Amino acid sequence: MSVLPVYAYGSQILTRRADPITRDYPGLQQLITDMWDTMYASQGVGLAAPQVGKSIRLFIIDADPYADEEELLKGFKKVFINARILEESGEAWYFNEGCLSFPGLREDIQRLPEIKIRYQDEDFNTIEETYKGLAARIIQHEYDHTEGVLMTDHFSQLKKTLLKKKLSNISKGLVTVSYPMKFPLRKK
Repeated sequence: MSVLPVYAYGSQILTRRADPITRDYPGLQQLITDMWDTMYASQGVGLAAPQVGKSIRLFIIDADPYADEEELLKGFKKVFINARILEESGEAWYFNEGCLSFPGLREDIQRLPEIKIRYQDEDFNTIEETYKGLAARIIQHEYDHTEGVLMTDHFSQLKKTLLKKKLSNISKGLVTVSYPMKFPLRKK
């Protein structure tokens, strides 16, 4: 088991648009395995490669913890490579989201409830699917990471101002966290 450090808010890699990869990306299978280990060790339901310091278009999801809320999420475990959201539709709805790169922060975020996405699985088969509800939301959240979009980018200016100290504390590592992290402004 290899748990990678999760990069905290303020890390430059989190705001960079990630690069597509090919099947010969060095160490891809090991990276995917390490990402699963990291996600489970930190009790997440999704993890994107930029969150572990790799600026590539890769994210993983295991939405099983939400199976009580939506039965379709039972056993929903997938690897998404080079994903592109083709379409988002429906009436926007709020849901309280958290993020491993923002320990201790949970906020209501508005998203559209249905997406159409094209991606490659870990065998590089191209797949196009439509997702709704929480599955779509979790995918949108992780996809945002590959686009360099953070949960704070969904906040109003007022909300960002109100959370300024909390966000600063996250960047400085002045938070309690149960998994390894890299804090960009932590004093040595």
